[in-house]
Amino acid sequence: MSARVVGPRDGIAGFIGSIGVRFMLDGLDAGNRFALVEHPMSPRALAAPLHKHSREDEYSFVIEGRVGALLGDEVVIGGQGSLIFKPRNQWHTFWNAGDEPARLLEIISPAGFEKFFRERLSLGGVTQMEARSLVDLCARYGLEMDLDSIPGLVERFSLRFPGEPLK
Repeated sequence: MSARVVGPRDGIAGFIGSIGVRFMLDGLDAGNRFALVEHPMSPRALAAPLHKHSREDEYSFVIEGRVGALLGDEVVIGGQGSLIFKPRNQWHTFWNAGDEPARLLEIISPAGFEKFFRERLSLGGVTQMEARSLVDLCARYGLEMDLDSIPGLVERFSLRFPGEPLK
């Protein structure tokens, strides 16, 4: 590990079909203690179906816009400067709760799940992945995903899925 600065345009970036992802600090860079990715989100974009991690906690720091999250049965909205904690073993999802773009920094602890985003990106994201590939990917990363939750989330929170890439 060595000290470094990650600038606003540094890191590999892409679109995973629902939201963007920019890899800022991989687990190997931080002794596998955590990883850091940025998620730019188009207006009203649902990031993912309801899902549950078995290995890591996620901390979403909102740097722009408004981000909604469903944590178990609780709905929360975080604005710029808010931190949303999504503990492992809890069903959750999140979305852009506004009509303007949103961005958040996602801290993943311990590291490892950032590789899920890399693989998803390489497989073409939400719109191009085969169902079997998604099932295998989720199994490798200890992730349960409820794909049937998407229509209800879209309707309940007036969202879009898949989203659109931010320019």
